[in-house]
Amino acid sequence: MEKTSTDTLPLTMISSEKQETVCIFGTGDFGRSLGLKMLQCGYSIVFGSRNPGMSSLLPSGAEVLNYSEAAQKSDIIILTVHREHYDFLTHLTEVLNGKILVDVSNNLKINQYPESNAEYLAQLLPGAHVVKAFNTISAWALQSGALDASRQVFVCGNDRKAKQRVMDIVRTLGLTPLDKGSLMAAKEIENYPLQLFPMWKFPFRLSAVLCVFFFFYSVIRDVIYPYVYERKDNTFRLAISIPNHIFPNTALTLLALVYLPGVLAAILQLYRGTKYRRFPDWLDHWMLCRKQLGLVALGFAFLHVLYTLVIPIRYYVRWRMNNRTVVQAIAKKENPFIISTAWLSDSYLALGILGFFLFVLLGITSLPSVSNMVNWREFRFVQSKLGYLTLILCTAHTLVYGGRRFLDPSTLKWCLPSAYVIALIIPCTLLVVKFILILPCIDKPLTRIRQGWERNPKFLESALNGKTDL
Repeated sequence: MEKTSTDTLPLTMISSEKQETVCIFGTGDFGRSLGLKMLQCGYSIVFGSRNPGMSSLLPSGAEVLNYSEAAQKSDIIILTVHREHYDFLTHLTEVLNGKILVDVSNNLKINQYPESNAEYLAQLLPGAHVVKAFNTISAWALQSGALDASRQVFVCGNDRKAKQRVMDIVRTLGLTPLDKGSLMAAKEIENYPLQLFPMWKFPFRLSAVLCVFFFFYSVIRDVIYPYVYERKDNTFRLAISIPNHIFPNTALTLLALVYLPGVLAAILQLYRGTKYRRFPDWLDHWMLCRKQLGLVALGFAFLHVLYTLVIPIRYYVRWRMNNRTVVQAIAKKENPFIISTAWLSDSYLALGILGFFLFVLLGITSLPSVSNMVNWREFRFVQSKLGYLTLILCTAHTLVYGGRRFLDPSTLKWCLPSAYVIALIIPCTLLVVKFILILPCIDKPLTRIRQGWERNPKFLESALNGKTDL
């Protein structure tokens, strides 16, 4: 196995006459990784350290000096130290005056300080041009390359030229800079790496609640009820049968909840007669999480398919089939072939297959690598038109699954209907409301509102004057 060395030759060497020197304050993991990456891309690197003689493991070819001497070597200084160690910079005020100071620091928790680290640094050194960058890139990402981690680098700063020079460095390193504006955006940028799946929390929590609800609901009907009235031990259903009730019901409910906020937003716009008003915060957050809700729903649909495929090899199913065959042989009877039952069975399977196919298609088109290849109209057609078709097919699949037993009183246990009946409430309600919204008498005014028409033209004027919250 080849040994990785810090003596790696530059990947894109710039001629020595055009080499730009960049100073890095700090010799920790991130500072060393960034220095090596910049050396490979043709930059001349000088490290600033409080103990230059004790610094080790630094890339070959990099110079190590004390902070003051290192700062004099370059007009771009990348600060790779924590905020609590910024005090030493006050002794370098004159040396750092007019220089570009790149802050890459992060905190231990969100909103740890009243102001961002970059804004605090700008207050500490008012003569320097502070730019926030590189805090969303890890040392591992710099070492392993852009293919193994995110390439996006958020950049913000008050000085346009300083920010542009930092963004040029980001591009040279093979990364993608994203201009976030002034230094006021630094707090948001610093909070970003500390957020753990921010857009996935609501979908995960909601799916967990649905799973717990359908689990206990199914246990009451399929395990507790038979034990109380018939003394049957149906606990074996906890392994396959009950999960195969939970997963499809959760998937169908989540799929309906993907499109429900859009319907609620349309109703609000119709009620208000304008689009120039903010939706409630909960509805805004719900709409932003629709993609994640859909992907979680797709995951549950996959589980349902897998659990369904193993049904024929279950001991309980094989036992029932063998026992039924033996009973029929002894009694010399056979079950008659019923055309209507065959139609229901085949329709149920066909609707499930088509619904799952479109479900997978929706999931694929939501991936950035695919969605970036289609235009807005194509993406909207797939996610909206085909999305509703998917919901219709999956709802019909569940309805046909119930068949003649759907509203049969004999299926009630302790007055509780089957779990799939509960799962159909939101999808069926949503489809009925959506059908009403696409009626011409309602769709036309809604389209006009979304194009800017207002029922009360005075509203926009008052809103612009600050009297109404947009």
